[in-house]
Amino acid sequence: MMPGPTRRNAMPERGFIIVAVLWLVAALASLAMIFALYLSNSARTLGLNDTALQVEALASAGVELAAYQLQLSGDEARPARGSFHTRLNGADISVGYLSEAARIDLNAAPKELLAGLMSVLGARGDDASEFADRIIAWRTKPTPESAGNEDALYRAAGRAYSPRQGPFAHVNELALVLGPPPALVERALPFVTVFSGESGVDVINAPAEVIAALPGMTPLVLRQFLNGRASLGNDAAALATALGPAGASAMAQKSKAYRLSIQIRVPDGRQNTSEVVIGLDGKDEPYRVLSWQDHLPQRRAAGER
Repeated sequence: MMPGPTRRNAMPERGFIIVAVLWLVAALASLAMIFALYLSNSARTLGLNDTALQVEALASAGVELAAYQLQLSGDEARPARGSFHTRLNGADISVGYLSEAARIDLNAAPKELLAGLMSVLGARGDDASEFADRIIAWRTKPTPESAGNEDALYRAAGRAYSPRQGPFAHVNELALVLGPPPALVERALPFVTVFSGESGVDVINAPAEVIAALPGMTPLVLRQFLNGRASLGNDAAALATALGPAGASAMAQKSKAYRLSIQIRVPDGRQNTSEVVIGLDGKDEPYRVLSWQDHLPQRRAAGER
């Protein structure tokens, strides 16, 4: 017998087996690592989903509480603006509400008020008037004599769509109106609405830009009015005197649509802000949600209290 060669043949086989085992061990380690990462990511995703569901429920609770407070006051005593803070399930909920009458309604405002807003936000006089014309044409059903005129303007400008020629469904439609540049539209969005249904504005609660847009407003009257309006209350006569010629577009009554700003901070530090518009004129239910917009949650910065 010649054992020598047999031993030499067995050694490469053992080496091959060792290499194969090492490959298997490495593969199993990789699989274990991948599985661990999968579990970690899954747990993180589930945690985010749980937080999102919690935030959604808390925001709904904020809407319910605000609607309850507003309904409880009654039509006559209902405030045009207000705020409150509460805690629920360990989370902080801060809610502020403001009547939509503090904004200019794209579907109801006259040309002069729309042109005034465009001018206040930076449009030149002729351009502001033209932009107001296009806004009104967007929301208005054409007459037999004017049918096709607006369509022709949009085609001539290279637009692939025609104007709605019906009420604005959302303020973002303003970006589709022929004329106003995107930067101007962006500046206008915080001051317009499609929910108040009023041709005028609630001057007691409207921002300065909206007051400045009132037809007949002057810088001097604007400054004096803003300095003294806190003492005017809802006295129509006092408002008319304080505003002078600009008082024609002012109103003291409140809309039944309210814009809510709901800020939520959950125990792990995540924050979320929702902006919700509700209508209190529902016949079959206490309120209706007219618009709901959420912002992405953000983690509280280190050291913030």
